[in-house]
Amino acid sequence: MERKRSSSPETGSTSHGSSDTEYDVFLSFRGPDTRASFTDSLYHTLLDKCINVFIDKQGIDVGEEIGPEIFQAIDNSKICIPIFSKNYAFSSWCLRELEHMMQRRKTNELEVMPIFYDVEPSDVKLETRVYADALTLHKEKHGAEIVQRWVKALREVTGIKGWDTKNKGYVNSPNSIFPFLYVSFA
Repeated sequence: MERKRSSSPETGSTSHGSSDTEYDVFLSFRGPDTRASFTDSLYHTLLDKCINVFIDKQGIDVGEEIGPEIFQAIDNSKICIPIFSKNYAFSSWCLRELEHMMQRRKTNELEVMPIFYDVEPSDVKLETRVYADALTLHKEKHGAEIVQRWVKALREVTGIKGWDTKNKGYVNSPNSIFPFLYVSFA
């Protein structure tokens, strides 16, 4: 499985942050939902601004265990951006990433900036069936204890001010919703 590490075209390496920070941004997303549209556009927009981005370029194969390199990339990032789409919660990988992000956020080691892509924060907060149905399926496969940790992470992330792209026309144009992001890396 190939992982994509992007670096500043001028230096070939990250010029931002502490020596422990390898990436400016880690993107977490459900590939089939957003990879070829919003996420790809966001990724290239960030690269164009010389922001060092970790993105899973190939996806994770069914049955494959989450690799330590994913957690390492989260740990070595300044900001994680989970992109919540309709099927995000059906991916145990996405939920594991989110749980890890939220744990790191509690220790002030990571900033999390959620994007609600074609879902409402209330969906992610489990106030509707959109994500609740996915978690019911996960409970059968992964057990109640693990799913409860994912529920906690989902509810916590909705307490963070994020971006809601639903009905806003941002489907392939992240530029208009992230103007401050570019300034924060200057």
